[in-house]
Amino acid sequence: MTMKKEYFTLVLLVVVSYAMYRLYEPFWMSIIVASLLAISTHHIQMGFFKLTNSRFWASALSTLVLSALFFAPMGYFLFHFSVFLQNLDPASLEKIDVHLRSWIAHLPPALSNIEAKMELSLSKFDPASFAQNSLEYASLIGGFAMSFLSRTVFILAFYFVALYYGKEIFEFFKRSAHFPQQESTLIIFEMRSSMSVVFYSILATAVFEGALFGIAVEYMGYNGLLFGIMFGFASLIPVVGGAIMWLPFTLFELSVGNTQSAIFIALYTIVVISIIADTFIKPVIIKIINKKLIKPEDKINELIIFFAIIAGLSTFGFWGMIIGPAITVLFLTLMRISEAVPQEEMIH
Repeated sequence: MTMKKEYFTLVLLVVVSYAMYRLYEPFWMSIIVASLLAISTHHIQMGFFKLTNSRFWASALSTLVLSALFFAPMGYFLFHFSVFLQNLDPASLEKIDVHLRSWIAHLPPALSNIEAKMELSLSKFDPASFAQNSLEYASLIGGFAMSFLSRTVFILAFYFVALYYGKEIFEFFKRSAHFPQQESTLIIFEMRSSMSVVFYSILATAVFEGALFGIAVEYMGYNGLLFGIMFGFASLIPVVGGAIMWLPFTLFELSVGNTQSAIFIALYTIVVISIIADTFIKPVIIKIINKKLIKPEDKINELIIFFAIIAGLSTFGFWGMIIGPAITVLFLTLMRISEAVPQEEMIH
């Protein structure tokens, strides 16, 4: 009788679990991202808790900080980019096209291969058609912005819940799954330490390099805040991230005849940001973060995190930079637990 009862309970649990999955299917990505962000920013919540002595206000202030530092810049960028497309002047596009073709025509013979590729790309670009479709592009950007902002609201809501009730939720699932105390503590510690390093490293890189690029373009007369935000998000893409911003910027300056400005922004980005900041200063920042948040013997190789971010971005899109390292850290932690289990226990 007991066996039948346990079997019935198990079947019922599987059915209801599937029903829960289907019920919350539109929100799973938001829930996962919010949970990982809550794990990554645990130190921020603890700092606010010491200040306010209230878990509610600590969670609320942490949510406010996350929205201000991470989501507000993206909303600012999407809004201004949509406005730019709506006010796009066809004559300015044609002028840029003429200047760029003239510049390409005067390239030295040694760069004939680059010249041919650029001419091929320009032949596919129709300024008049692009200008006519700019409102459609602006509408698409606006739709993406609304989708992003709506998902942001859910992420922030789930993020607050994960911070405020996270301990109770974790303890409930641990008891329900009958997971051993030592292993569960190790998993949450590893996830919290490693994800904090990943999150703060990503944030420090975006803010630092975005600020450097924003200062340069502000000096040139452009909106430094807007282009700094754009460069900050672009810098999150490993290897080629910065080039996504400075190369089109350089080509635009060349197309309107500002050769000195084009040379300045190219050299400034390559030397100051890519070489000095990215190669020498950023590792120091990450090393400081590592030293503060994670013990040296538990440190995960930076190369592993590097490929985890690339894999996450290619598989899950924008939020992959959080999900990719999380999956990798969880896998390595479980492998470490399996390695520590005595062979006798594994046999029995």
